[in-house]
Amino acid sequence: MFVAPTRSGNAGGSRSTLAPTMTATVPPSTGAPDDDRTDTRHHKIVIIGSGPAGLTAAIYAGRANLEPLVIAGNTPMGQLMITSDVENYPGFPDGVQGPELMQQFRKQAERFGTTIIEKDATKVDFGERPFRIWVGEELYRADAVIVATGASALWLGLPSEEEFRGRGVSACATCDGFFFRDREIAVVGGGDTALEEATFLTRFAKKVTMLVRRDEFRGSKIMQDRALRDDKIDVLWNKEVAEVKGEMTVNALTLRDTKTGEMSELPVQGLFVAIGYKPNTDLFAGQLRVGKGGYLEVVGETGSGIDGVFVAGDVHDSHYRQAVTAAGDGCRAAIDAERWLASVGEIEAATATNW
Repeated sequence: MFVAPTRSGNAGGSRSTLAPTMTATVPPSTGAPDDDRTDTRHHKIVIIGSGPAGLTAAIYAGRANLEPLVIAGNTPMGQLMITSDVENYPGFPDGVQGPELMQQFRKQAERFGTTIIEKDATKVDFGERPFRIWVGEELYRADAVIVATGASALWLGLPSEEEFRGRGVSACATCDGFFFRDREIAVVGGGDTALEEATFLTRFAKKVTMLVRRDEFRGSKIMQDRALRDDKIDVLWNKEVAEVKGEMTVNALTLRDTKTGEMSELPVQGLFVAIGYKPNTDLFAGQLRVGKGGYLEVVGETGSGIDGVFVAGDVHDSHYRQAVTAAGDGCRAAIDAERWLASVGEIEAATATNW
């Protein structure tokens, strides 16, 4: 019944040329002999990640005859694989199941020559070209890399929370608020994310109860004031969720008082967990620029600060986190990568018909 979050690209700017930073200095070659290019583990482009951003990048790279390799991870195709109804992805007026949508992404990418490995990348070296990516003990080389590893919602870690995920438990108000029209729901969290989610959900819900572990919010004053003034929002201080309860869907929460330990029950039809996101950037520590919140920093349109390494999707976005915007980001990264490869002589320049 829900659509999972994912990400957006930067707005504005010309799409016809690359930012200067993408065509500046080129990481030095290792001096490998020409026949190294015939190695089945040497690819023109490797895409790390297989959500909407990664697989869209693969579709575009494949249509440009780049024969992309996607290192999809042990849990491939992103958060939409644990999402039921997706109703806000264009082209599906009756909605689509998250796993079905991602299977269509994959099928389309494979149609254009994408190879997909369902294993985790375990190490990268972007210090010289060709770039190196390890999958366990296996080494892959790439002339260009697109990083699209996404971000994961932080959850409470309760078995009952996982049981009802997609059946009343969500981490994205923008995606799923519509399903809770005229219902009573709870939002967990005390920061700006929780305050924004709670305020947004008042458009649909009859009542929104915020559950805050402490006796004060952590969010900005303006967001606090907005939430506290809203007649539809109640706040329960010093409360945490001990258990999510229900049958087919959520119908109540068991709460624990963080000061006294006293237990209570709150009847609700939905639970939104808004305690933040963790971008999947651990793999790139010391290799790429990491900014606020652990998200990768983007240089220009889709650059990373290293020529030939591009960034797409939730791994750098903390704002939109939508499947459709992530897909657009993957498109841009693939086009930028193809043009960069042409600019450094790795491939012949593609014509517009490739896309």
